[in-house]
Amino acid sequence: MAPTELLIGSRWQASTGPGQTREVKSPFDGSPVGTVALAGPEDVDVALAAAERGAAVWRRTPAHERMTILLRAAELADERAGKIAQTISAESGKTITEATGEASRSGDLIRLAAFEGTQLYGETLPLDANRGTGFDKVGFTLRQPCGVVVAITPFNYPALLVLHKLAPALAAGNAVVLKPATSTPLTALELASCFVDAGLPEGVLSVLVGSGGVLGDLLVTDPRVRKISFTGSTTTGEHIARVAGVKKLSLELGASCPVVVLPDADIELAASAVALGGYVNAGQVCISVQRVITHPSITSDFLDALVPKVKAIRTGDPSSAETTMGTLITTAEAERVERAIAQAGTDGARILTGGERDGAVVSPAVVADVHPDSAFSQQELFGPAVAVSSAADWESAIAQANGTAYGLGAGVFTSDVAGAIRAVREIDAGSVHINWTPLWRADLMPYGGLKGSGYGKEGPRAAVSEMTEVKTIVLHGRPW
Repeated sequence: MAPTELLIGSRWQASTGPGQTREVKSPFDGSPVGTVALAGPEDVDVALAAAERGAAVWRRTPAHERMTILLRAAELADERAGKIAQTISAESGKTITEATGEASRSGDLIRLAAFEGTQLYGETLPLDANRGTGFDKVGFTLRQPCGVVVAITPFNYPALLVLHKLAPALAAGNAVVLKPATSTPLTALELASCFVDAGLPEGVLSVLVGSGGVLGDLLVTDPRVRKISFTGSTTTGEHIARVAGVKKLSLELGASCPVVVLPDADIELAASAVALGGYVNAGQVCISVQRVITHPSITSDFLDALVPKVKAIRTGDPSSAETTMGTLITTAEAERVERAIAQAGTDGARILTGGERDGAVVSPAVVADVHPDSAFSQQELFGPAVAVSSAADWESAIAQANGTAYGLGAGVFTSDVAGAIRAVREIDAGSVHINWTPLWRADLMPYGGLKGSGYGKEGPRAAVSEMTEVKTIVLHGRPW
């Protein structure tokens, strides 16, 4: 791959447009990380035409052959994990420790998807239960690939969020046009190279780097596209839902994830978990802890346990093994988060630690006495700060947990089984964790939100189902 080439139809080639490039820079110090070719409108049409041709071939490729190619791609991802981790850290500002953990999951995620792509079971239909006719017929269902899938991914997990779309789509027999975040395109291209080098047929995979304003609507409105899988902001997801037309959609959108700490909770466990779950990747995680809801009788003890742990988080150069929290993706994002924390203080909350900015780094913050209806609770922060509020009883705690437009993940700390059962029944979130925060995800599990956090599920088994369509088959015999 040359910096002036695009991956279109599983082949590296020059842009059909003006041939512009973009330099990717480190959010930590602005140093150059690499250069990528930018796609233009003309490239969208070329990529979708190639995908149509590739999908026709790939869907006719036996599942075991598709799996062989994906397993080879997984081996390449394992072999290249070190380089992928360095790329993740350099272009996203994520610590090298976190980036290494992300890169190390890539191969296993591809393997999970490869297996699930061979498990496209149908079901038999009891047509003889139909009054009058049916005994002389046999019915069953078949799953088949959607065809052309458009995958749009954000910057915060540039390997895993790409693979949670790419690998299941390919395993199920689809062709894919991937548009990664313009701030972290190099990781996506590294991973795409694993699939291409593993022998992916011509036409099956394209990666278009460029502005969503230039490429987005062209991709999602095109009638050749049958399935869109998007992770990003609620605003953009709502726009896609309005303009996409008759297509299958999976939308993983915004969040303001709550954690409820009940009076019978293990305070030390809860504080340790929040000190991790609120600040991984500088809080730039959809399932990051944003709100903690405590009973007044334990609020002081919880804060006394939490604040020293947050103060111990070490910011600095993401490439250093000593750094435990990296940068935000841009200085502009850091400025936004800094303003939000300061505004919370102006509105009456207490900033117990953190909130200062140095370039793209914001020191991890704990903000107490936050009103549940404030912007700091209601709006997605996507930064390294946790808002702590109080609820006098169980009913008001649940009301606060459910009191935003979002419903992606939640956590509850309690030693009471009955309370845990009530929590999982009453909290409206796509995943509810008992005695941990929502910032925990196994790649194989179903993952997705309720309410304004979107619809559809990821995780290889769930995603393969989302990336396929069901066809009903009826064989008609002669009456007996």
